[in-house]
Order: sequence, then structure tokens, then C-alpha cells
Amino acid sequence: MSAQPSNKIPVVEVDLNANKKRVHPRFITGFYQNIRVISMYALLALFLILPWIRYNGRQAIWFDVPSQHYYIFGMTFLTQDFYFLAVFALIAAFALFMVTVYAGRVWCGYACPQTIWTHMFQYVEKIVIGDRNKRIKFDKEPMNAKKVFKRFLIYFIWFVFSMITAMTFVSYVSGTEALYGSWQMLGGVIPFPEWSTWIWVSIFIFAFSTYVNAGYMREQMCIQICPYGRFQSVMFDKDTLIVSYDYERGEPRGARKKGTHPENLGDCIDCTMCVQVCPTGIDIRDGLQVACIQCAACVDACNDVMDKVGYPRGLIRYTTERQLVEKEPSRVLRPRFFAYLTLLAVLCGGVVYALTDRVPLEIDIRRDRNQLSSLNQQGMIENSYIVKLTNKTQSAHTYKISLEPQDGLSLGVRFNDVPLEAGESFDMPVSIYGDPEVIEFGQTPITLTVASEDGKYNVSKQNIFTTQGQ
Repeated sequence: MSAQPSNKIPVVEVDLNANKKRVHPRFITGFYQNIRVISMYALLALFLILPWIRYNGRQAIWFDVPSQHYYIFGMTFLTQDFYFLAVFALIAAFALFMVTVYAGRVWCGYACPQTIWTHMFQYVEKIVIGDRNKRIKFDKEPMNAKKVFKRFLIYFIWFVFSMITAMTFVSYVSGTEALYGSWQMLGGVIPFPEWSTWIWVSIFIFAFSTYVNAGYMREQMCIQICPYGRFQSVMFDKDTLIVSYDYERGEPRGARKKGTHPENLGDCIDCTMCVQVCPTGIDIRDGLQVACIQCAACVDACNDVMDKVGYPRGLIRYTTERQLVEKEPSRVLRPRFFAYLTLLAVLCGGVVYALTDRVPLEIDIRRDRNQLSSLNQQGMIENSYIVKLTNKTQSAHTYKISLEPQDGLSLGVRFNDVPLEAGESFDMPVSIYGDPEVIEFGQTPITLTVASEDGKYNVSKQNIFTTQGQ
């Protein structure tokens, strides 16, 4: 397809044919590809390493779902703290929107897990079979012993990568000690893990998903399933940075002898290198497409070709519609960008404040609903409560419960000290006694305080002392 200049960058409809030929991208090096490879594999290394980092004698990042305790370095979160998860999801969403408004789909090209694992699986094919042309030829070859062996080797390496991925995912939930410390010798020869059913099922699901997505779905995940590519057009504007082909400079395209530039042709020599290196198999010269993940492989490939033929770089480049079509400077500071930036700043500020102001000790006071008050043998009015203490720190502490001094009221507790392990909760029955000759009839506000023995943590909560049964 030969693109024609227009007053805007053309947008090409996505090809919904999921049965098209497998994409075998050519692997190249270049400025953007170096950045891409470093960013992708740095994130992959971080994903694999994080479960092994220890903090205060415990796995630093551990989402212990069975016990409903979630540890992130020095902080412990419980199920009731899940509002933090909602806020973190909002922050991630607005950060993605803000980046998209400014720089398009750089997340997809440089950091998306689907992109990372697909690149890794395709590189395995390159190592075992060879570069693009050899892989295409290999697919067309009849089945023989050599082809079966190479296929088996590829599938085996994919399986190993998938299992490592699955076990790493599960280790964030089960913990590395439970996952890797529960191996026994089967028959004294074969190591066999003693895993619970949910671990086996989780590993199977993650391994299967990784194998299928990175080994077979690949670019179809980006084109057919991922919603991000679908709603990107809502966030793009004339100043969004995108990978684009310079139609005016490149058209009409055509081959020519090296060192020549026919007057009737543009700078594009129609070498198709931009198509060969594309991980989703599109032709960027056709226009803006939902399948483009902005990895800039076509930019590096085209720049390399331009260097060889002696033409200026930038035939395919990161640019904006305003720069490319309207020949005007891009507007980086625009209302939509500032709106996302403001929302992001507010959310981040709120989370930082909530985390710094958060006391890792929680108390909840529940009254005895069957009998709000009663008269005991000593003639005192008694109110019964259950005080739930939750130690959200990552170390053991001993806590004491006290009643804010108030005329006519006294506190009765079963235990003077309540020792709690890290993340442990305990329901403590307490009674408050009121002298009927001193306290007023009706409801009296009371304040219970729970403090750690070392004085580091202190939390108070109010309730009501009533002088009549209901």
C-alpha cells in the first residue's frame, strides 16, 4: 500500500483475522532497541529477584492470602486495608493515562509483561533456529527428525521459562520458604515438593497462561484481546508522541541504486525492513494502527538503512501529528496532561499522608448486643465489650488496655498484658463498671486506649457506656 499525504496521519483499521501467518520479527540493535531491551529485562530481573529479598527476617513483599496478611517491606496490611489497593490501582491507571497522553503506547513497547515474555520466547526461537528468514523457512519445511528435535528443544525451554515464571508469581503469595522449602526426596532419588492443592493449581494456571500467551498468542494478545490498544484513541491528540512515517519525504517509495536519489522517488527505498522488525507484523507506512506498540524497532531499522544509502535519518521517527502534518511545534504543556498530573499528585499525596500517618495497631470495640447493661452483685452497673486488637507491625509486641479516667467509671480486664505476634489479632473481653450514685443516667461517652508496652504505638477509640438495659 502506497500512502498519500493528507491533512492528518491516516488511521488503519485492525485486521481481525487471527489465523494469519505467524510473525517472525528480525532482531536488530539501535538506540531505541538498546533502551527497550535494558528496560524489559531489568523489569524481568526485578520480578524474579523481589521474592528473595528479606526485611526484618521475613520476605519483603509477601501477599499471604491464606492468612490475609500482606507484607510490603516494613508495612503490614490486612483485608480491611484493601482500600489502599483501590487507590494504588487508580494511581497506576492515571499514571498510564498521563504517559499515554504525552508519549503514546511506550508502556506496551518497553515495559508490558506480554511484550517482555514474547520477546524472550521469540529470542529462544532465534537462538535455536536462526534469524527471521531461517525461522520462516523452518515453518515451511516438512517434518523430519531435525525439525522435531528443534521444536522439542524450543518447547522445553519455553516450559522451563513458564515454570520459573509461575513459581515466581506463586512465591509472592505462598512465600519462598513454603514454596522452595517443602521438597522431599521421593524414593531417595527424585526431589518432590509437598505443596498444597492451591499451589499446584496456581502454578499450573500461571505456567499454562505464560506458555500460551508468549508462545502462541503473542501479538494477538495486543491486537485482539488487550483493551489498552482499543481505548488509546480516546487519549491520543495532535501532540501525543507516536511512531510515524514521514509521507511527504518518503513517497513515492521505490528501489534505486546505492548512492543515487531519483527525482521522481522519495527517500523510502521500499526495503520493508520496518515491516520485518515489527513484533506485531504491521507496516508503519500505512498509518497509525491499533497493533502498533511503539517499540520503535522500525525507527532503528529505518535509520540504519538511511545511514547505508546516505540519506538523513528520521524517515520513521517519534513525532506528533502537529509536527508531522501541520508543521508546528508540539504543545507539551496542555490541559489534558495537567489534569492527569494534578489527579496523580493528589492521589499520591493522599497515599503518602495515609501511610505516614498510619499507626500499625488497630482496635475495634463491639458491645454485647444481647444486654447493653446489667447490675452486678456489688451494685455496680456493668457494660460488656469485646475489644479486638490487631498488631499490624512486623514484630511481636505486648499491649495494655486502659480507660480514660472518668468519675464513677472503672475498667475490668481479664488480662493486664496482651502479647501479640506480628500480624496477630485477639478478641479481648472487657467490662466497664459504673457507680450508679456518681454517673449520670443515660449514655456516657467513654474512651479506651491500647498502648504497646514499649510506648511506640498508641491508639484510642470511643464508645458508649449506658446505664439502662434495652
